[in-house]
Amino acid sequence: MGKFQKVFRKLRDPRAANARHELWQVLFIGLAAVLGGAKSCSEMALFGRSKEDLFCEILGLEHGIPSHDTFSRVFRLLDPDAFEKAFQRFMAAFAKANRINLSGVLAIDGKALRGAYERGKAATPLHMVNVFAAEARMALASCKAPGRNEAKGALRLLGMLSIEGSIVTTDALHCSRPFAAAVLARKANYALALKKNQGKLFDGVARHFARRGKRSNAVQRETSAHDRRETRRATVIRDTKLGVANNFPGVEALARITSRRRLHGKRAERPLVRYFLLSRYMPAKKVLRVLRSHWSIENRLHWVLDVVMAEDANRARKDNAPENLAILRRLALNIIRNHPAKTSLQQKIKRAGWENTFLLDVLSHMR
Repeated sequence: MGKFQKVFRKLRDPRAANARHELWQVLFIGLAAVLGGAKSCSEMALFGRSKEDLFCEILGLEHGIPSHDTFSRVFRLLDPDAFEKAFQRFMAAFAKANRINLSGVLAIDGKALRGAYERGKAATPLHMVNVFAAEARMALASCKAPGRNEAKGALRLLGMLSIEGSIVTTDALHCSRPFAAAVLARKANYALALKKNQGKLFDGVARHFARRGKRSNAVQRETSAHDRRETRRATVIRDTKLGVANNFPGVEALARITSRRRLHGKRAERPLVRYFLLSRYMPAKKVLRVLRSHWSIENRLHWVLDVVMAEDANRARKDNAPENLAILRRLALNIIRNHPAKTSLQQKIKRAGWENTFLLDVLSHMR
């Protein structure tokens, strides 16, 4: 708790000077409530009241548990940029204390908060962009996409993080010259998906693989799972000329992934061919691992946020509340995922809500 207090008490409190609870105390109770399964500000207050003796003992609360209005006011008024920077400082300290390596493959992808919309605007909910450390299985950063423009949000995130030596992976939306240049400027490398909307560049890559030449190959076969079998074949070619010819910065190699999938009891589907630009040459076997790990942001972050933490169902939509609550959920997910208990995330959350001893153990894990 000392590390949490040290980092988050530096945030500027947006409330009046006569507020009855310190800002870091409200955030701490809110975090503990999310760890215990709370989904809204009302549930945070209810969770706090159910464990009032515990929180009064460890936080020294003079005025009891904050009301749901206090939680709501804090998250609506708190500066999300400052909160995000505090989140990043805390996660860096948390990773250092727990000897977690945050480098390696960093996956970037956007996610809509589908409940964060004003009446009559369900088609345009708030859009967030996330960075996920695939090997550490931790959310590193997030920010609101300006004007729901995910590409601008991703560029902003790159400027917020220390990514030196990492490999940044994205989908084809971010296969652009500004994004590639931004990754290289941060002394990192990229593996960018390439699609046909990059007409000249795409055709050039496809023609390059149609020729004969030296290349690295590797095959990955997945045994039958989810009623399907899948085989992926990677081919990597060294090439620097294509990037120069198309004014695309940093291209050192090209990769092709050919996927073949067969559903149980059906004929094999047509092969799916995808192309990628690499800023550093990697053997085909490593390319398979790197590109496959990109999807961890979908099934280990976005899926968990929606299914376990009900992020899409959350209707917080006023002022800065959606963005700040999204940051709080990612903080809670990182903490509870790294707790050593050998149970599912869902069971950990339930235990944190049911058992004070387990909740304290999870919170003490934030050393």
